[in-house]
Amino acid sequence: MEKNLLKSTFNDKTFLKNLFSLAMPIAFQSLMVSLVGASDTIMLGSLDQYSMAAVSLATQLQFIQNLTLSGIIAAFHVLGAQYSGKEDRKSVNMVLCMTLRICLVVSALTFLVCFSFPHVAMRIFTNVEELVKIGVGYLKIASFSYLISGISQCFLAQIKLGKNTKKVATISSIAVVLNIALNAIFIFGLLGFPKMGVRGAALATVISRVVELVLSTIECWKDKKIRPDLGKLFAFDRVLSKDYVRQLLPLLGAYLVWTLGISSYSAFLGHMGVDASAANSLALTLRNLMLSFTRGLAGGASILIGYELGSGNTERAKVYGDRLSILSVLSGILTALLVIISIAPALMIVELSEEAAAYFISMSLILALYVIGASYNSVVINGMFASGGDTLFDCYSIIVAMWFVAIPLAALGTFVFHWPVAAVFICTCLDEVGKIPWTLHHYKKYIWVKDLTKTF
Repeated sequence: MEKNLLKSTFNDKTFLKNLFSLAMPIAFQSLMVSLVGASDTIMLGSLDQYSMAAVSLATQLQFIQNLTLSGIIAAFHVLGAQYSGKEDRKSVNMVLCMTLRICLVVSALTFLVCFSFPHVAMRIFTNVEELVKIGVGYLKIASFSYLISGISQCFLAQIKLGKNTKKVATISSIAVVLNIALNAIFIFGLLGFPKMGVRGAALATVISRVVELVLSTIECWKDKKIRPDLGKLFAFDRVLSKDYVRQLLPLLGAYLVWTLGISSYSAFLGHMGVDASAANSLALTLRNLMLSFTRGLAGGASILIGYELGSGNTERAKVYGDRLSILSVLSGILTALLVIISIAPALMIVELSEEAAAYFISMSLILALYVIGASYNSVVINGMFASGGDTLFDCYSIIVAMWFVAIPLAALGTFVFHWPVAAVFICTCLDEVGKIPWTLHHYKKYIWVKDLTKTF
């Protein structure tokens, strides 16, 4: 059965072509975004591990915002993909406007916290005063990028929904290349600019986000098929709003509890000293880079299956789901191998103390197992389940696996039992591995195979 499924998966050229035409640009976009964090880590790590650790902790607030925006936009993709499959442009635009309103509020709140209360925000993640001081300098500048990112993410999501994922990847690539280049210029003081260190990294982020917003806005307005009708920005449709909120609340809840959980992991390791925090910063950078293809696969799965469900092709959606499950496991195994291969090059690039380097090696070996579970769960839960509106599972599975198991154990290991750094890091990885049997059982119920559209 499994061999036949594997064979049929790779023999269906139409399925693979449609999937990878969506997934690869999304994966490339994810990789390019991750490269910004990697460039920050590498360049600041070449200065000193205090700068690297401080910015890693400071960007946890951006991480929370980005994942919150991702949850909001995921709700847009759930309904948007199905109505696009039904060719109902009016409903797609109404859902986009609802999404844009919420993203604007989230972006404004994040900016207010980071710009007005940076000391309070930094002390959530570390009690090391030197790290707090460096992080505050970063946040005061970077906060302006948080103010505009919600708008650009909505426009990029609209372009992606029009199946023009290549254009999204191009826009993101331009912004990322610019960010990396400006990082080097501002951090090290090249081309006659003053050496700014972490403040230079923050300024580079702001400029690149402005460029991304301009490019995404131009692209949206160029294509009449996806051009937003912002005259409906404050319009209200009771039926669509109800459907949107029904998808949004579980997705947003899942993204928020997961994001806060991941940030708490960084906070635990941040309280275990600079070496542990620096090693964790590099390990998370490696994880984000290595999981880029998985995110692309999940994004492609969500759009591909959403179109099939919206078109009424439920049996084909089931077949595609089985094939995507196989691909997610293969992707996880390949990613695990890449993590192991990347350990030595990473240590050659970044300056770490001997103790921090030892922490990083153990963390990376643990990550090699973690990414297999993360790959399967991401594609199945965030791709397939979400495409059919089965969004509640993600929320309660995270609450149980992360907040009832992983976080309490990591907190006890950090503050009560004073476990070794590697043992605490293992606790932070238990959630993805523990969810696999539960996710597989839920998948076989096929609750996610559902057409959510309505006729207006």
